[in-house]
Amino acid sequence: MFSLMLTLHCLLFFSPQASDKGGCAASIYDFKVAGLTGDSIDFAQFKGKKILIVNTASECGFTPQYEGLEKLYKANKDKLVIVGFPANNFGAQEPGTNQQIAHFCKQNYGVSFPMAAKISVKGDDMAPIYHWLTTKACNHHSNSSVKWNFQKYLINEQGQLVDVFYSIVRPESHAILKAINR
Repeated sequence: MFSLMLTLHCLLFFSPQASDKGGCAASIYDFKVAGLTGDSIDFAQFKGKKILIVNTASECGFTPQYEGLEKLYKANKDKLVIVGFPANNFGAQEPGTNQQIAHFCKQNYGVSFPMAAKISVKGDDMAPIYHWLTTKACNHHSNSSVKWNFQKYLINEQGQLVDVFYSIVRPESHAILKAINR
């Protein structure tokens, strides 16, 4: 019995998943990610604002949500930052390079909110920030999985995950506007 308990203890605290993901960051503010244009996005600079994190794709039926995201960002810049994370996890709908994605976003939707470099939002190569967003043990809110492009994660002014909105929920929806204005 002692041997079984010791084995379970070791699996729990020294699991390959935890070490592969580097464990959990204490807060969203601990993340620095590569930007789409070669710069860096430091989430610590967003303290005191709400953050809406969105996995994006250029060839998706939800791609027109870029327009709503940009309008939401411009209308709420004083209290909200939106960070887009291009990902090619669903139907190969983000096949381009970072440079191609940046050009597409600017030319077609005038995107001015921060965009991260292309990442993976699920699977064995999931980016650490998405591990934090989808794992209750890290975010202290809920477990989730990214179901499709344009899923949204809302972080409050204290850096805590407070809501998850699936792709079908448009940026200008009552639910998102209400959550941002809480």
